[in-house]
Amino acid sequence: MLKVAITGKGGVGKTTLSSLLARLYAAEGNTVLAIDANPDANLGTALGIPVEELSRITPIAQMEELVQERTGGKPGTIGGFFKLNPRVDDIPERFSIAKDGVRLLIMGTVKKGGSGCMCPESALLRSLLNHLLLRRSEVVILDMDAGVEHLGRGTAESVDAFISVVEPGRRSLDTAQAVKRLAHDIGIKKCYVVGNKITSDADRQFIIENLPDFELLGFISYNPKIAEADRKGISPFDIDPNVVSEVRVIKEKLEAISR
Repeated sequence: MLKVAITGKGGVGKTTLSSLLARLYAAEGNTVLAIDANPDANLGTALGIPVEELSRITPIAQMEELVQERTGGKPGTIGGFFKLNPRVDDIPERFSIAKDGVRLLIMGTVKKGGSGCMCPESALLRSLLNHLLLRRSEVVILDMDAGVEHLGRGTAESVDAFISVVEPGRRSLDTAQAVKRLAHDIGIKKCYVVGNKITSDADRQFIIENLPDFELLGFISYNPKIAEADRKGISPFDIDPNVVSEVRVIKEKLEAISR
């Protein structure tokens, strides 16, 4: 089953795309696991999960008792002895929440230490992501920030598609190029782009001309109903068939080139 990582500069719409792809696959009868690995952790609301339910979920990285039980190391510490490959196979079912055929797992982030630090929390997250991408049979949609720190070199090889979401602006495109370089450093070769918040043919052409080394999956039009869905706490999937149709085209092209 398809394993997709979605990234991009903050605010470009990667969580919107992640939620729509997850709901589309679920609507077709697939078992779908949506992983929120974004520091903002908004994937749950984009999937239409009520805020009161989400407020009861503790991100995996913040479960201190679980981290210590599985790794043998004290959360919040760097160095010392702890398991680098702790048991994680039961975590998705125990600590996820299901909605409309999609199971959501919130990873959380490691909040201390330098870039690339190894601590009990990061060891648990890396092992969990390795398990989800390498040993699970469902569709996996990973919503992540503009980086690759969650992905190790071995895990990266199991990602079928690494999608950068961009809007028609220079900073967004520069971020996509930087992320692609990081992705290639750990062995990810299948880097694609989706243009979001498109208002004109000029927007489309700007992205095409300035990202010639990316394969384009498609475009999502600027749509005020997406913001309306956010205000109402419902999924864009349930408010506008037009955006669903646009993302279905992206999904179909993704499947065609990933075979």
